[in-house]
Amino acid sequence: MIWNKEAECMSENDKEALQLKRLQAVVKRAYENVPYYRKRFDEAGVKPEDIKTLKDIEKLPFTTKTDLRDAYPFGMFAVPEDEIVEVHTTSGTTGKPTVSGYTVKDLDLWGEVIARALGMAGAGKKDIIQNAYGYGLFTGGMGVHYGAQKIGATVVPISAGNTMRQLEIMEDFGSTVLTCTPSYALYLGEMAQREGISKESIKLKAGVFGAEMWTEEMRNEIEKRLNLTALNIYGLTEVIGPGVAMECEDKNGLHISDDHFYPEIVDSKTLETIPEGEKGELVLTTLTREGMPVIRFRTKDVTALRKGKCSCGRTLIKMDRITGRTDDMLKIRGVIVFPSQIEKALLKIEDLEPHYQIVVTRPQHLDELEVQVETSEKFFSDEVKHVEEIKKMIEDRIHSEIGLRVNVTLVEPQSLPRSEGKAVRVIDKREI
Repeated sequence: MIWNKEAECMSENDKEALQLKRLQAVVKRAYENVPYYRKRFDEAGVKPEDIKTLKDIEKLPFTTKTDLRDAYPFGMFAVPEDEIVEVHTTSGTTGKPTVSGYTVKDLDLWGEVIARALGMAGAGKKDIIQNAYGYGLFTGGMGVHYGAQKIGATVVPISAGNTMRQLEIMEDFGSTVLTCTPSYALYLGEMAQREGISKESIKLKAGVFGAEMWTEEMRNEIEKRLNLTALNIYGLTEVIGPGVAMECEDKNGLHISDDHFYPEIVDSKTLETIPEGEKGELVLTTLTREGMPVIRFRTKDVTALRKGKCSCGRTLIKMDRITGRTDDMLKIRGVIVFPSQIEKALLKIEDLEPHYQIVVTRPQHLDELEVQVETSEKFFSDEVKHVEEIKKMIEDRIHSEIGLRVNVTLVEPQSLPRSEGKAVRVIDKREI
């Protein structure tokens, strides 16, 4: 289902003309109303009237998470505070949180892009959407809520957690769409299986999963356990929240609502723009956001962009699945490692549960990587006699994927912590 055919299927020429018009307007608004942007543009020697083509966006300075933190709490707002009707923040686990402010029009925009996302999952007015993203300062819950209401679906605002209640509601209400983090979807599937809830008693047809990186192997595991189509949604608090991009049922990249969010890919070291199809750091500019426009925000997410018409009919530019973050990547003995690479290797192996934790240590000045992997009940049965052989096989698979030798520790079923929100995959003890 295409929610907004005019916007989602626009010709490339019409879209570029619209993007330029909106870019010129947002740059002017940011310059005139946000002291931070006026100062940064002046330092860069650029004025709003210098933006004559889309490529001129490269003349503008980047915005970083640090810039937003420094403006805490309301220094990035482009409207008077009494026009901001809602605020959200990041978790602030690594310092001051970043604040995101919304006007009434911004909330309507947010609902619009989420409505498009839910349409890509096949959701419509007759669906019951079980929204298990967290409500509150986290953007997930409210964003999905607004979009679900916009398409006229029934929203179950259950929020994150209370897993047994989630499963009970899922069965009793006949929920057809589940929205939550992929790690929590996996846990729901695991608990349903453990509680003897049959796939037939669950009516889910689609899942909209985001807020953390996940692999194709994880998708397969979720689909198998919950008997649904698992699709990837992308967003970030600094830009608007979830709904920046979403997979359609083609499952071949995420459509960015690029009439509202202008994407670029840059080299994270040189900050030069990278050609279409090549991997680099995603940079986003809000084209229509009123309360808090963000210009060239460095997301730190690694992906590539691809233009062209999708088999679903949409012409929105696509971004590849996020393979890592430039600030989340691990550098182990000079080798760059993304947790998603380890997950990919693990989920190809039978008799392992899709739960793992990576522990990084530095004994005697040399980095060591330990991967703790959960095994299934079957693994500890009498049938499996060669534990060391299997452990070595897992180490070899990971070595093949990342090019580094790691220490694998096999742990018993249910022994690793479960997450109702974002999963904690890496414990880095090198700085402790």
